[in-house]
Amino acid sequence: MKNYRIEIKWAIVYVIVSFIWIFIQKALGFFDSNISRHVFFSVLIVLVLIPLFYFEQTDKKKNFLNNKMMWKQGFISGCLVIVLATLFVPVLSYVTYELIAPDFFKKAIALYTESGKLNPIDAAARFNLRSSMLQGVSDNLSFGISFSAIMAFFTKSQ
Repeated sequence: MKNYRIEIKWAIVYVIVSFIWIFIQKALGFFDSNISRHVFFSVLIVLVLIPLFYFEQTDKKKNFLNNKMMWKQGFISGCLVIVLATLFVPVLSYVTYELIAPDFFKKAIALYTESGKLNPIDAAARFNLRSSMLQGVSDNLSFGISFSAIMAFFTKSQ
């Protein structure tokens, strides 16, 4: 457990930042009046998370690996962070769509069906809690693994 303290710390930071981002989205109306821009704004969290990957990698390199980190070590460390953080995606989705923005799916379905982008059946299949959780897990893992590989390249010392 001691060997993974840094990864656990950064996974917690990742989850906290994600939770704060949800409240920013709510405050800016991306669950209500600006729902049509929700997807775009949601993707912008990447601009916040990229530095977190860098800080995690440099923290691991400096405080655990004595400033000597190979790409593989950085990649594995980053992947562990993202796997740990991804475990919380269902909880974040539940809190978001059941407590913070309980009408989000109803509004999203209406937006997409009224605009003709989706028929009601497809919209209902896309905008629901289960779909959101699965998409969140998939997006988190693909983003996290990709950026773990990229960041490990830039932070490696050998």
